[in-house]
Amino acid sequence: MKSQRWARRVDEMFHKQAGRIAWIFALLAVVFGVLFLLLLVHNSADPRVDTYDYWLASAIMALVFPVVGALILSRYPANALGWVFCVIGFFTGIGDFASEYLTYTLVVQPGSLPGGGVAAWVSTYASDAGFLSVVLIPLLFPDGRPASRRWRPVVWLATGAVAVAAISLSLMPIAVGEYPPVENPLGIEGAAVVLQPLSTVAFQIAGISLLAGIVSLILRYRRSRGTERQQVKWFTFAIILVPVSLLGNTLFPDFAWLIGGVSAALIPVALGIAILKYHLYDIDIVINRTLVYGALTACVVGFYVLVVGYLGAQFQTGDNLAISLVVTALVAVLFQPLRDRLQRGVNRLMYGERDEPHAVLARLGQHLERTLVPQAMLPAIVETVAQALKLPYVAIALKQDETFAVAAAYGVERPAHALIMPLTYQSEMVGQLSVAPRSEGESFSPADQRILSTIAQQIGVVAHAVSLTADLQRSRERLVTAREEERRR
Repeated sequence: MKSQRWARRVDEMFHKQAGRIAWIFALLAVVFGVLFLLLLVHNSADPRVDTYDYWLASAIMALVFPVVGALILSRYPANALGWVFCVIGFFTGIGDFASEYLTYTLVVQPGSLPGGGVAAWVSTYASDAGFLSVVLIPLLFPDGRPASRRWRPVVWLATGAVAVAAISLSLMPIAVGEYPPVENPLGIEGAAVVLQPLSTVAFQIAGISLLAGIVSLILRYRRSRGTERQQVKWFTFAIILVPVSLLGNTLFPDFAWLIGGVSAALIPVALGIAILKYHLYDIDIVINRTLVYGALTACVVGFYVLVVGYLGAQFQTGDNLAISLVVTALVAVLFQPLRDRLQRGVNRLMYGERDEPHAVLARLGQHLERTLVPQAMLPAIVETVAQALKLPYVAIALKQDETFAVAAAYGVERPAHALIMPLTYQSEMVGQLSVAPRSEGESFSPADQRILSTIAQQIGVVAHAVSLTADLQRSRERLVTAREEERRR
């Protein structure tokens, strides 16, 4: 009993100090990141040193990941993802610094500084430890806990695999470092027979754990609502940045350092926004702009390459300033129309025909013209509105005395938080239009509300006509019933 109470107190004290400890880690990581950049600039002046393409990505990972982790732990001390972020940033920073330190002491100024062997070991394995820790992010996202109790063994297995892989590699009796390689100061002679297969199995388990983490995120998204669903969207955006950056590196190899750096900054920032719930519901805008400008970049680059290649082949020249100027002028002329067209296409993909109210009303009119039976008008309306605006639920309720009865509905069951708009005819309320947002917890934008208001005005006339038809039908039925009763008498 006392031991449990003592453990609980220690846990509470640790959670209270989690933010401060995390900021210490972040400060150390930032210091190592800055020292790495200073040494990199100094070492790059030596013609014998080659600067690798992803130096900016490494520096930003060391600077941004731990800061985001410290922010997470300052707000949510129990969120284990904050510690994962701090570990990634800290080990990346110290590994990058050790790499440049090794380059300086072995190549730029040989023997000028001590500890070359230790620097070689740290540069080789610290970054690996930080990279392997990425495996835990999808398993613990967004609250720092597994998706359910069943996923806890997977988290522990992934953690063990990361630790075993990092430790077994660090003890291998092999050469470490690159300028030039040196013997591993912590290598155990004869242990490679055991450590090599052990590290291989650990890496395989880590890879499987990463895939399992993606599966757990999919399951989280399927059963999530509101805030958690928006958080998973931010994670999806962060994942999309990886293949996009790889494609950018292929198309623009000379700018690989910049593309890698931008991606390395955006990924932890996107994850931090999701976890801290800061501007959480702006993700749809971010995805929209990413799709538009990603497609625009691909179109511009493709057009430039094809036209320059074609004109170069026609004029039998591979490098002509006049051709480049002509193509650049064409790109400048076509840029804005192309951007507008892509923006409309992406908006239609995400929001339906929200930006084209006349098209929605025209389609609605066509459906009503083809509908001969009055009872089929309202079902045609809700189906048209739902499909045109990509809404999961649309319903029309008609007024009956002091209550409203659903006359037509399309889509899933009515959610708890649906937008209800009045249907009026000559200033008299005749019904209600109920619409559900495109995703749980999302709110309708002003553009959505404007087009829905316009549609509601048009539906009011139809709802009034349908109500009159229904009243007339009921009156006829009462009249027929009364006549039948008279005949029986």
